[in-house]
Amino acid sequence: MRQNFVYLIVISILLNGCKQNNLDVDTSNIKISTIKTLRLENDLFALTEANYYQNTTAIKTKYGNFYDHYIFSFLNKNGAYDSTSKPSILKFIADKDMQAAYKAVKYIYTDSKLLELNAEIIECAKRFKYHFNKRNLPTKLVTCTNCFNYSIAYVDSALVLGLDNYLGDTAIFYKMLQLPQYKTRCMTQNYILPDLMRGWLLTEFDNAQPVNTLLYHTIFYGKLYYCINALLPNTPDSLLIGYSQKQLSYCKSNEKNAWAYFAEKNRLYENNLKIVQELTAEGPFTGSISRECPPRIAMWVGWQIVKSYMRKNKNVTLEQLMSEKDAQKILSNSKYRP
Repeated sequence: MRQNFVYLIVISILLNGCKQNNLDVDTSNIKISTIKTLRLENDLFALTEANYYQNTTAIKTKYGNFYDHYIFSFLNKNGAYDSTSKPSILKFIADKDMQAAYKAVKYIYTDSKLLELNAEIIECAKRFKYHFNKRNLPTKLVTCTNCFNYSIAYVDSALVLGLDNYLGDTAIFYKMLQLPQYKTRCMTQNYILPDLMRGWLLTEFDNAQPVNTLLYHTIFYGKLYYCINALLPNTPDSLLIGYSQKQLSYCKSNEKNAWAYFAEKNRLYENNLKIVQELTAEGPFTGSISRECPPRIAMWVGWQIVKSYMRKNKNVTLEQLMSEKDAQKILSNSKYRP
């Protein structure tokens, strides 16, 4: 009897293991160019009064237009090529807090760690090419520290990663900045790839449309997260959308109620920016629904609608999905009924 029981467990495991993930495509035959990793934080913090001009010339050649963009954004409003840039840059790298942050980045994100990250990014790029064969791919991964400003950017075919924004949810720097817990919870290594893919895709598929209804934003972000899932098919949903497991469980348990709230009083067609922001903005919760409801609930609902749409329309490619601007068409053809 025990042998039969064990046999049934093994069969069950094998069957579950064979369950197909439609987004987990075969990329073994897809060839792409190398994505080069460049560590701007190392080059920048190696500058001194003595080597400044010689090393800065090499940095400008190495990083191209991005270096000027970086200096303009954080250190000197006149850019990297102005005479005022030198004192601003040397002051930045001499600051004790910035040096401490750089030391933490070097300790956590070793060269071998970034090699692993690079390999994962290349796999994502292969998946992107599989789905979007005619679109350009990033050629570089540029890491940096940026005074705890933006985490991710995509500039001149370079994925830009602010490593000082991923030092762990208990990092002393975040406490000094008095960042709220709902933000620091996602400032860990686990969120780097989902954030990189979201930043890349937001640049690739612009959300700047004249339509400003809740329905449009709900479907746009639903498409975005579906696409992120396609690039990271084996990553938990909680990491993809930045929810805790408790928040994700709430969404699943209350999906019908959430949809009823959206459908009630034609809220989906609301174009009041305040209401749209309440349901799409970051925060500890969605106050207009409840203190237990996670933030950005419209994005999660949109993701479920798009999943239903793609299940019901199996001939639609990811390129066609992301290019479709008619949110009502996607909603209607999704047959979404939680």
